[in-house]
Amino acid sequence: MDYGICNLSIVPLRAETSDISEMVTQVLYGEHFKILETRKKWSRIRLAFDNYEGWIDNKQYFNIAEEDYTDFEKKELALSSDLVDFVTASDNQLFSVCLGSNISAASYLKHHFEGKSVSAKLPKEHLIETALLYLNTPYLWGGKTPFGIDCSGFTQMVYKLNGYKLLRDASQQATQGEALSFIEESEPGDLAFFDNEEGKITHVGIIMKDNYIIHAHGKVRVDRLDHSGIFNYEMRNHTHKLRVIKRIV
Repeated sequence: MDYGICNLSIVPLRAETSDISEMVTQVLYGEHFKILETRKKWSRIRLAFDNYEGWIDNKQYFNIAEEDYTDFEKKELALSSDLVDFVTASDNQLFSVCLGSNISAASYLKHHFEGKSVSAKLPKEHLIETALLYLNTPYLWGGKTPFGIDCSGFTQMVYKLNGYKLLRDASQQATQGEALSFIEESEPGDLAFFDNEEGKITHVGIIMKDNYIIHAHGKVRVDRLDHSGIFNYEMRNHTHKLRVIKRIV
């Protein structure tokens, strides 16, 4: 098996081997992965952090040895904590890195980083502070950056920046943590999941105090949360039906 690492700012991971194929998620600077299959232009990879799979352009990653992959697995993550920052290559070229990029890989890539980072598991009260950094970020299917993000990419990145590991999709995240019986039991930072008419979980958000929720719907926004679901104050109706509340421990 081969291994790789993302040495660019933001790279799309696609459902099929085409530049116009659906973007299922993004690979941020410093993320490492296993290469499951290699073709002329594309490689199918499995991300180390959440085991998510998709196709990446062969020009948009750097091959690493198996021992390097193993070392990255043991190494504590250090994630950039500003919305946008930069690393400097050995030839003095600048590469932008966005919030949540793994800059602990910079030295391996022979890049230099002087910005701010977080690396420890933080108390859960920090989750809302982190979530507000993404406020008004436009919704983007498959996105997980301050330039475009989807609902589960938003919750995953907020939790990741605070030292917690969430899976990628809302339906996957709903399998994690402890279920709560009532909204009244929830605390800021807990996750609320919502289903569609077929009963499939398709949406997730982060509970705030006083029955508010922050989530990605059109943009990252704050709405009211009640026993029925999310009440959008602009539309004056409920947009999502509440399924379950989870606490990640």
